[in-house]
Amino acid sequence: MESVQKKGYVIHKLEASGNSALKTEKRQAEPFIQDEEALARRNKRIISLGRLSVAVLIVLCWELFTRIGWMDAYYWSSPVRILNTTWTQITEGTLLEDVAYTSSSTILGFIGGTLLGSLLGLSFWWSRRFAGISEPFLILLNAMPKLALAPVLVILLGIGFFSKVALAFAMTVVVAALSAHSGVQSVDKDMEKLMYSLGAKRHQVFTKVVIPWAMPWMISSLRINIALSLAGAIVGEFIASSHGIGRMVIYAGTILDINLVWVGVVVLSVLSMVMYTGVVLLEKWLSKGYGMKKV
Repeated sequence: MESVQKKGYVIHKLEASGNSALKTEKRQAEPFIQDEEALARRNKRIISLGRLSVAVLIVLCWELFTRIGWMDAYYWSSPVRILNTTWTQITEGTLLEDVAYTSSSTILGFIGGTLLGSLLGLSFWWSRRFAGISEPFLILLNAMPKLALAPVLVILLGIGFFSKVALAFAMTVVVAALSAHSGVQSVDKDMEKLMYSLGAKRHQVFTKVVIPWAMPWMISSLRINIALSLAGAIVGEFIASSHGIGRMVIYAGTILDINLVWVGVVVLSVLSMVMYTGVVLLEKWLSKGYGMKKV
């Protein structure tokens, strides 16, 4: 606001402040455009930094508490001891071979169980009678504790590699079949009628409508199946095996080597995270291929 003295009177000029107020109001009225991609990247960085910070804090507290006696180092070991034991097992032991053994049986069982189970679930579309007959048996197999079959599979197939693959396969095939069957049941009947009315053959409806429609259900089972297949392979190694992380953990427990037990636990945790990340990338690739934004 400006003041001017003229003939003994003080005249206040409000034009400037009025314009400022109008400009301020105009600026406030302007729409605020937010860059969603930049915000998403910023949130992703914050989340990643937060995860890393929590992990570092857990490791530091674990090491500190075992050193000052708040945690019993015999039972809980410590990050430094686990790291030293891991390096010893890598350089002098068979840790890398055990990791490769467990990973191979898990991945083979996961691939075989997911593919065969998905094909079985998709086949229910071809015959409602076949689906009606098979569905209760699938539910029964899904409810049955399949890990109880581990001794039977080890006896049938031996203590070698294929018994672990078979158990990982048994853990995943039923879940994949039920997921695919759920997708088949959700197919839009009107879409099928439309395809038939346009002259499409049955196999064309299956490939162009049924499979893409059921794909989200099949993809959603991948994360569950990779965890189940790893659990099956590990339990098979617990029962009887000459290689694998499960065998190493059981052996370390029998000789009371707590550090080696924790090495097995940490390696399995890292291995499961790597496999889970791989499955997430596979989901994104499949979702992109079938035009799905989110599974």
